[in-house]
Amino acid sequence: MSDASTALGVRLYPDLVERGGLAPALIETAASQGLDLGQVTAPEQGRARFTCAELHSDQGVVCVGLGSQARYFMIDIRVAGEVLARGDVMDLVQVAQVASAWRAGLTLAELTARFRFMEEIKHRPAPVAQVG
Repeated sequence: MSDASTALGVRLYPDLVERGGLAPALIETAASQGLDLGQVTAPEQGRARFTCAELHSDQGVVCVGLGSQARYFMIDIRVAGEVLARGDVMDLVQVAQVASAWRAGLTLAELTARFRFMEEIKHRPAPVAQVG
């Protein structure tokens, strides 16, 4: 059994095992759909090199991970290390579409309107210190 099949699980992700992990599968999927993802990276070592992908752009980073008990893709959109939106989807094409749209400059509101499985994370403002 290969490292990829051990890390990914052949039953849930046979297509990713065949392509050598999430990042290469995402690159291939985007290319077949004519989508621009920019730079796609994965950790260099450990199980995460098969199960995680990061897509970097001027807008921020799209981080993608895998469900372990069922087949789905977890998407986080991060700016300056803070998660601003997240969602889960079962179709790798939709993951590529989200990443491409974000890279193209869609706002969080536009992104969550177009991709209903994505949800903007509402952050509470920090308390303002009272001077008195």
